[in-house]
Amino acid sequence: MPSEKVLEQKKQVVAELTDRLNNSCAGIIVDYKGITVADDTKLRKELREAGVQYSVVKNTLLKIAIANTEKKGLDTVLEGTSAIATSAEDYVAAARILWKFADSHKTFAIKNGYIDNEVIGLDKIEGLSKLPSREILLATVLNAFNAPIASFARAVQAIVDKSGEAPAAEEAPAEA
Repeated sequence: MPSEKVLEQKKQVVAELTDRLNNSCAGIIVDYKGITVADDTKLRKELREAGVQYSVVKNTLLKIAIANTEKKGLDTVLEGTSAIATSAEDYVAAARILWKFADSHKTFAIKNGYIDNEVIGLDKIEGLSKLPSREILLATVLNAFNAPIASFARAVQAIVDKSGEAPAAEEAPAEA
């Protein structure tokens, strides 16, 4: 039987995990066995820079935390070694980074994931991993909005250049 102190620590870990799951928009559960410390350090750095929180967790504690959320079904893959990556703002960052890492490390495997409260499988995680980052998507949308305005400006400039001189602005009569 664990001591009262250990029990309190575990309750605190479960509370933090539950809070993290409830406040994240996306998350991925992975099997991290077989990777080197150097690879793990590099992966953690890349995830941290993308705003993704990554941690190794005990399966039993994660099961209890999942039971306290609306993400039912996420706990079906909790066997062996498990780590969870969650993101509070970016839906694709964790999937993109972890999928790329899993492709280059055969012992590292993605188990399951979620978006909002929907549990998703490997096919949807792979689809998410191929989406560009939020910044690139925003730049693409802004470029699409900017294109007609830029075309109009070029057309007006071409008319001005063709006529040879800029149209003269009418001057207001001077007051005496």
